[in-house]
Amino acid sequence: MSEKNVTINWFPGHMAKARRQMEEQLKSVDIVIELRDARIPDASANPMIGELVKNKPVLVILNKADLSDPVQNQLWKERFTHCLICESTGKSIEKEVVGKVKEILKDKLEKAKARGIKKKVLRAMVAGIPNVGKSTFINNIVKKKAAKAENRPGVTKSLQWIRINEDVELLDTPGVLWPKFEDQNDARLLALLGSIKDEILDKEDLVLFGLEYLKKVYPGAIEKRYQVKEDSEDLIDEIGRSKQLLEPNGTVNRLRCMEMILKDIRGSKIGRISWQHAGE
Repeated sequence: MSEKNVTINWFPGHMAKARRQMEEQLKSVDIVIELRDARIPDASANPMIGELVKNKPVLVILNKADLSDPVQNQLWKERFTHCLICESTGKSIEKEVVGKVKEILKDKLEKAKARGIKKKVLRAMVAGIPNVGKSTFINNIVKKKAAKAENRPGVTKSLQWIRINEDVELLDTPGVLWPKFEDQNDARLLALLGSIKDEILDKEDLVLFGLEYLKKVYPGAIEKRYQVKEDSEDLIDEIGRSKQLLEPNGTVNRLRCMEMILKDIRGSKIGRISWQHAGE
């Protein structure tokens, strides 16, 4: 990978506040729905969420699965006790999610019925890292714009309850990272896919990291997208020249080129890429 030794961390104040609020609300929820990015299922798992939920059941949603390697999606799904694969856009998955929540909480529903509670409303906390698609996921389920959704980290900054139907309520929470990344490889993957604000990143380090992975794991993908040889000495310059991203003097505008590559990676324009493979 890149020879640069760049330490990535991002934990703004609203995340610390959100963690405290989530901890308080956990007492009133029955289940946690944890969204992970299907392209990086391990790196997008917040260890802080694991600490918070304690004994609450967890339903893992591998989100943005239409952007990741379909073979890897199925392999990752098998790694979790309760898991659903979800695309970033498309048809509503309300029935699938509500059905799975009821299945996981079957014992709780039966106990409530035995106590004479005919209609228990199940409460689920939706949690995950920034830009993993929580708000889009919720809007997809409720079929309306109930949560603000944008393709950048740090948009949702407060908690809100959203009623799906007469059976289930969702608690939308802000995307939360953790104070220090022990694994800088995971940090780079998070940054590469847009879960960390670009303003704090070394774009060149990040782009080289991504290009080197693609050459190794998905050979041919770069060449197909950019019509360049993958073994070029300076791949960023080659891509810039291929896409005519040039200054008036004929040199490559490297910043524009790197921003284009990052956008292509995040939008899966280079292909359905899984940046972490199950079993590795």
